[in-house]
Amino acid sequence: MNARDGLPPRRGAGSPLPRRNVRAALRGWGGVGAMAAVCALALAFVLLLPLTQQDGGSGGSGGGAGLGGSHLATAGQARADGCEDAQAQKQTLSPSGADGPTIDAIKARTGAKRKLIVGVDQNSYHWGYRNPNNKDAELEGFDIDLVHRIAQDILGDPDAVQFKAIPTSQRIPAIQDGRVDMVVRTMTINCDRLDQVAFSAPYFKTGQTVLASKSSSVTGYDKSLAGKKICTATGSTAYAKLEADQKDGRLVSSADIHHTVPNQLDCLVRLQLGEVDAVVTDGALAASQAAQDPTVALKGSAFTTEYYGVAMKKDADDLVRRVNRILVDYRASGWQASYDTWLSATLGKSSTPSKPPAPEYLRKS
Repeated sequence: MNARDGLPPRRGAGSPLPRRNVRAALRGWGGVGAMAAVCALALAFVLLLPLTQQDGGSGGSGGGAGLGGSHLATAGQARADGCEDAQAQKQTLSPSGADGPTIDAIKARTGAKRKLIVGVDQNSYHWGYRNPNNKDAELEGFDIDLVHRIAQDILGDPDAVQFKAIPTSQRIPAIQDGRVDMVVRTMTINCDRLDQVAFSAPYFKTGQTVLASKSSSVTGYDKSLAGKKICTATGSTAYAKLEADQKDGRLVSSADIHHTVPNQLDCLVRLQLGEVDAVVTDGALAASQAAQDPTVALKGSAFTTEYYGVAMKKDADDLVRRVNRILVDYRASGWQASYDTWLSATLGKSSTPSKPPAPEYLRKS
């Protein structure tokens, strides 16, 4: 049900079909014709400027029921440079309210262009979702609330935002190319990404999990994945985990992990169409997708611990410090209200498993 008006959620651009309608639609319209019609409808609905897709390193993760326990594995191993994914969320700058060259450039924009430019998702229900049931199909969700809070602090207007819809695989390139000032899009902080972009302190705790049909023989991240086709987003932390685990023997060798898509939500569509047997993604995203399609469910418990952060250019030190100061205030006033609005129905009334740890600011420059 829609969190705002009690209506069943409708699909945004590229959103999944309700599973019970997929095969009927394909039979009624005839295979290719059906998919063409769906694509045409999706294209007509896209209201944000599209971005040319490139290969890029980025991905997401989320937390479902039972996250945050001490039994969870870390997201990765220590690298030669000493960075460990389990500690990567600490590699950020201390908070500051001072302006600097990056913030000055944002504030110098004039007229209709005086906006914070932010890369977001528009199809992740309860996170970044273009709700067609609302007036003007406005973006809404947990990530969107945070963006409005950042814009309020920097530009004095929560609506002074230019949203840009970015595929999962485009998040880092969009930052590096200067197409956006930041990305707020369920983006996990890890060592590889810290080589390419800067992150804020974490604003959400999560973990990878398995999503599959309720009737599936898949029971979790275990031997039940033998011979199964698993979908992940290109360049995501989920795919990196599967690849590493299969190489090291922690994932059965017969699991087919080579089904990747530009946008994580596309995995749900493939699952609905029967093209894959399971999806590996963030538990928070998986829970929201299960809310959209009651024929799928989270299988087993989360098998990593990860953290979402706001991503910015590596040299945007003043912006990183400013966002970190905003997050200090937001965690104290705003975070819980947003959780209650968007996530409590799918992740549970208690937000404790999803709350990030007290921030540490170990990056010096």
